[in-house]
Amino acid sequence: MSGDDVIALYGENVTNYANEYLLGYLNTAKVTPPWLNKGDQAWQLTAATLVGMQSVPGLVILYGSIVKKKWAVNSAFMALYAFAAVLICWVLWGYEMAFGHKLLPFWGKVKLNVLLNHHHLLEQSRLPSTAVHGRDASGAHYETGMLEQFFPMATMVYFQFCFAALTLILIAGSVLGRMNIHAWMLFVPLWLTFSYTVGAFSLWGGGFLFQWGVIDYSGGYVIHLSSGVAGFTAAYWVGPRLKKDRERFPPNNVLLMLAGAGILWMGWAGFNGGDPYSANTDASLAVINTHICAAASLLVWTSLDVIFFGKPSVIGAVQGMITGLVCITPAAGVVMSWAALVMGMLSGSIPWYTMMVVHKRSGLLLKVDDTMGVFHTHAVAGTLGGLLAGAFAHPELANLFVSVQNEHGLIYPWKEGHGIKPGAIQMGKQMVGATFIIVWNIIATTLICLFIQLFIPLRMSEEQLQIGDDAAHGEEAYALWGDGEKFEASKHGWYDEDLAQVENGYAKNTPRGLSSGPCAALGPGVELTMTNLGPNVSSRVSNSNPAGNQY
Repeated sequence: MSGDDVIALYGENVTNYANEYLLGYLNTAKVTPPWLNKGDQAWQLTAATLVGMQSVPGLVILYGSIVKKKWAVNSAFMALYAFAAVLICWVLWGYEMAFGHKLLPFWGKVKLNVLLNHHHLLEQSRLPSTAVHGRDASGAHYETGMLEQFFPMATMVYFQFCFAALTLILIAGSVLGRMNIHAWMLFVPLWLTFSYTVGAFSLWGGGFLFQWGVIDYSGGYVIHLSSGVAGFTAAYWVGPRLKKDRERFPPNNVLLMLAGAGILWMGWAGFNGGDPYSANTDASLAVINTHICAAASLLVWTSLDVIFFGKPSVIGAVQGMITGLVCITPAAGVVMSWAALVMGMLSGSIPWYTMMVVHKRSGLLLKVDDTMGVFHTHAVAGTLGGLLAGAFAHPELANLFVSVQNEHGLIYPWKEGHGIKPGAIQMGKQMVGATFIIVWNIIATTLICLFIQLFIPLRMSEEQLQIGDDAAHGEEAYALWGDGEKFEASKHGWYDEDLAQVENGYAKNTPRGLSSGPCAALGPGVELTMTNLGPNVSSRVSNSNPAGNQY
């Protein structure tokens, strides 16, 4: 619409048209302050949403479909609950503890309710503890100011929340199929407060590892190593699944599992591409490196499955995809693409070896029931990525990201003629950073689990474990004639005529497990087979399996 058209249409009310349609484009101090870069703002909100979609619906779908049928609802809900709970805790106190003013070298100050003030949320995003002064690897003195972004604080809070939520959801993968949902509801805010904020402040918010120059581009240590170690530790304290569940735990829907995995993969473009906090060239490099590493890792993992087991595993391919995404995360924007390819080959083979070989030979790994293998896919792959970042970090790219200038990966002294010392120092820093995250998460997660255990059992009861979702939530993912139920029919909305059949004696001799279900009228010793579900598929309810569970 031209200016003349606007005047002809609105006449004297042309100002109303501008106010209604053009407010977002007016260069006013309130709407578009001088420091706001619209490109950065648009990309950062998009990247944050991509990361959020990795959790909801990504991991909600993935968890709900990759587990045994009787745990589908519980697994999906653990992810959904964590996403919501983390958001409230994050805006009330979590963000300030992770990215605010320094309280300790590894922890930020607690400032309750500061982020509920809209004036603060609309200010320019700043990380107040990220100012650095010291000496670089060559001994030269340097000083940098605190990091500032060209978008509002509200955008940064949203972006970092999505990372925090994802970390808690990854931990859930280690304890699926047996953790008391009430214990999980308490675990989420406690772990966010006393573990996640420590790692985030130490490496990203201006803490001692940030000041020292440890490279963690997008969360290989903060998110993946911490979730892998914390998940493994929590699994130790919660205890194992039922023996029959550990022996046989097939996915209830492989196609939905792949859909969740696909959302996870595509969401990683925002995960790594958003961490330059700008729509710049480094973001582009981070995105392409992410996909290169993930694809290479998936192919290597699948190839190993074919070589050693004779056929490609779909679940294995998903695991290989995840290890590639995790491995590149701490290095995505500081390595060249050829290095991303090498990292993908290593992330598809080393975690595969720890999961398929080392795990079966280790008494500790066999004892701890890590349901989704988060230790291998996140702790091992995250540590591997952090160390490879110390090996492959390109000098020019590292100077764009690392707080300490003139540092680079271990392989570059021979190419650049700088000597071995800077690269070796960087590798040492990467090892120290990983060690700190591992030790802190073991201690913090252990104390949190022991504290919760004082009030709530960490593990469901044996009866609840036998039943699954129906015991934990009173709901089931697939309504196939009361599959898995042992409770009274009246509690779950069964029709009165079903109850009347039981009361009138049609199923007086039916085993207890079927006495309240619609199959009870078939009488004792009768087996129901629903062959209309398709070839090679049957659902059986018999006296020998009164709970009706057939997986």
